[in-house]
Amino acid sequence: MRLTTRGRYAVTALLDLALQTSQHDSAVSLSDIAKRQSISISYLEQLFSKLRKRGLVTSIRGAAGGYRLAKPLDEIDVMSIISAVDESVDAMQCEGRGDCQGGTMCLTHDLWCALSNHIEQYLKNITLAQLLNMENVQFISERQHLSALKDITTITLSTSEANPA
Repeated sequence: MRLTTRGRYAVTALLDLALQTSQHDSAVSLSDIAKRQSISISYLEQLFSKLRKRGLVTSIRGAAGGYRLAKPLDEIDVMSIISAVDESVDAMQCEGRGDCQGGTMCLTHDLWCALSNHIEQYLKNITLAQLLNMENVQFISERQHLSALKDITTITLSTSEANPA
């Protein structure tokens, strides 16, 4: 089983959106998410298009535009996010078809099938609300916020030094 960057980035981006929404009551731009999470804006645009089509986020146009969660935090589970971007957590080489070994079922087919089901159930039982309450999530979010403030201060100082009054 391999969860690709598409699934990982989708979960990370929605968790970031959830964090920002819980701290501020405004739409969040993809460029802000991109900066905090080091994900390209074009990749986020592709992901958010799929997330919007699945009803997980809504978009707001205009100067104060961006994205908001379309559902309450406790109604968005990690598996829904992963599925929305066409990702799976299938540990079977045959993708459940049972043709893993030259067209027939392999010896360990049931093991990988059970593992896939276990992982899927686990991810269905974790919501964005639960992720927000994890200790490391809050710590990392604060670190990212402080880093962003530091970058803004650096830019402001270097601009004012370049243009003394």
